[in-house]
Amino acid sequence: MHSFTRRGKELFCEDVALSELAHRYGTPLYVYSHAALTRHYQAYEEAFAGISHIICYAVKANPSGAILNTLGEMGSGADIVSGGELYRAMRAGIPASRIVYSGVGKTKRETEEALDADILMFNIESFTELSVLNETAGRMGKKARISLRINPDIDPVTHPYISTGLRKSKFGIPFEAALEGYKRAGRLTNIEIAGVDCHIGSQLMLLEPFKQAIRRLLSLAGELRSQGYGIALLDIGGGLGIPYADEKPPSPGEYAKAVADVLGNEKLKLLIEPGRSIVGNAGILLTQVLYTKKGEGKRFVIVDAGMNDFIRPCLYDAYHEIVHVYEVDRSMELCDIVGPVCESGDFFALNRTLPGCVRGDLLAVMSAGAYGSSMSSVYNSRPLAAEALVKGSASAIIRERGTYSDLTSMEAIPEL
Repeated sequence: MHSFTRRGKELFCEDVALSELAHRYGTPLYVYSHAALTRHYQAYEEAFAGISHIICYAVKANPSGAILNTLGEMGSGADIVSGGELYRAMRAGIPASRIVYSGVGKTKRETEEALDADILMFNIESFTELSVLNETAGRMGKKARISLRINPDIDPVTHPYISTGLRKSKFGIPFEAALEGYKRAGRLTNIEIAGVDCHIGSQLMLLEPFKQAIRRLLSLAGELRSQGYGIALLDIGGGLGIPYADEKPPSPGEYAKAVADVLGNEKLKLLIEPGRSIVGNAGILLTQVLYTKKGEGKRFVIVDAGMNDFIRPCLYDAYHEIVHVYEVDRSMELCDIVGPVCESGDFFALNRTLPGCVRGDLLAVMSAGAYGSSMSSVYNSRPLAAEALVKGSASAIIRERGTYSDLTSMEAIPEL
């Protein structure tokens, strides 16, 4: 559910016309709805209200400071995968006590920063990482709370690039090696075992893979407790999908019920790490038509946003609905909607049928709140797009449009 609706022929974000935002802030422009963002977060809190839990928003989905601050003020924690995300989360006011750190390649500096901050838990992805974390914590005179990220070898039935719980994935420790891993951790003097963790993938449409993974985690947690290990936290990851077209993903309520059914009477504190399902449909990418030209059996609609601004269609062959901001009465045309980047992969839609486009039309790429701005780049020396947040009838820029000077601000031409 989102807050982008038509009033008459014009598309609005809450109470603000998108054409007004384009005029005020320019394009390309990411636009986020405060109402949608908070409603999606609250849906999780309400769904899991009967279970001890922390919602740890997956920062990688969209790391905007305004979004993190909004969620943090509602009680959200953060699931981070880098030192930069730790910095962003804490800068936005999310306390370290609600931050969990995942990721296969934590550097020495990143580990030290997280230990200094005293985060809730490290999700460990290899025995080498476990050893290095123990050494680092010892040198700093600290103890590191950990879980092992377990790879349960569960097929999440999603795109292979965002499937993380299969045996062939780079993520996590094989389920068969988990018990030995915890025994190793238990012998380390600067490690405190706190929980068990898994994350099987993203954009999941089925509940059964979640249930299978949680059952495996619970069996491991039970075995660990029987051997005297203190397991208090159960991190079940994120991954719940959103509708980009006609998909029908489970709701947070259905997800919570499925989790509760598997948990039964277990008294573990849940950590849940949603990202896309909170912010995905809370944002769109606003772009303007620059040119059109005739191709072989179709037209090319060339817009001012490019793959550097929004790479999902190119990277994942992902479908995003694209609509006219102002509804037009024109004949339907088969077209490719493409950007100005010098790559054949620079497209937002191929062989899409839309009402005819002309220069100056505003188009909205829907469901662009997750993995849009967070994956953007300055490829082709294109400055980063601006981002705006709408709350009711008010709007504000939450990231300024990049400038040419930004492109070279960290460069130097040395005299060697």
